[in-house]
Amino acid sequence: MSEARNIALCLSYVGTNYHGWQVQKNGSSIQETLTDAVERLLGERPYVSGVGRTDAGVHARKYVANFKAHCTIPLQNLPLALNAQLPEDIAVWGAAEVPADFDARFHCTRKEYAYYLYPSKMRDPFLTARAYRYNYPLDLERMQQGARHFVGKQDFAAVRSVGTPVKSTVRTVFHCEVEPCEDRLIRIRVCGDGFLYNMVRAIAGTLVYVGAGKLEPDDVRRVLDSGDRELAGPTLPPEGLFMNRLWYDDTPALWPFGLDQ
Repeated sequence: MSEARNIALCLSYVGTNYHGWQVQKNGSSIQETLTDAVERLLGERPYVSGVGRTDAGVHARKYVANFKAHCTIPLQNLPLALNAQLPEDIAVWGAAEVPADFDARFHCTRKEYAYYLYPSKMRDPFLTARAYRYNYPLDLERMQQGARHFVGKQDFAAVRSVGTPVKSTVRTVFHCEVEPCEDRLIRIRVCGDGFLYNMVRAIAGTLVYVGAGKLEPDDVRRVLDSGDRELAGPTLPPEGLFMNRLWYDDTPALWPFGLDQ
C-alpha cells in the first residue's frame, strides 16, 4: 500500500444546520459530516483537523481542513468527488498535498472573521441566519472610531466568554474595520493571530453599543483596560458571523487558492 498523504481541503459552509465544526454528542457537526464523506469516498476514516472551532450556527466563506489517508484520486478531481458525498450546505473547492507535519490549525498564521449587522425594524427573509438584525439605527462613524481601540497586541479578557481554558487572554488584532456593504448591511471585519471564545461576537456587540450611543467610542479603551466582561457589549448571536479569510504564509501549496483574498 502506498504511503498516506497529508491532504488539505479548502471549503465553505453554511453553519445553520450544524452544532459547529467540532464533533458533538448531541447533534451533527461539520467535522463529522466531512469525515463521513471522506470515509465513504476512500474507504478509511481519518482524523480531519480544522483551522478553527466555529460555534453552532457560524458560517465559513473560507475554511481549511486536513487529513492523512491513502488517496489515489487526482487532487484536482477530489473536490468534485467529495462534494458528491456532501450535503448542499458544505462545498469543497480546493485540495492540495501538504507536508507531513502540516496541520490546518497550527500552520495558520492569521484569521479574519466578518460579522454582518442589519439595522432595521423590518426583517428580511433573505438575510435570516446570515446577519443579525438590530432594531435601531447605528452610527457607522462612531463604530469606526471605537473599532480602532481593538487593534494591537493587548489583553482581550473583557471581550470573551468563559469557555475553553487558555493560558493567556493576550492576542494580537491586526485590523478591526467597520464598513457599509450591500443590502444596507454593516460589516465588522476582525483579523488576528488567534481568538478567544466568542471574542469576535463580543467585539461586535461592543461596537453595536457604540453605534447605538450606549457607549462612547473612547469607552472601548476603558473597557479593554478594565478586563471586565460586564462593561463591554453583549455577545451577539452566531448567525451573523463568518470565517472570512485565512493566511498560510509558510504553506506554498495553498497559495493558489486565494484564501487571504
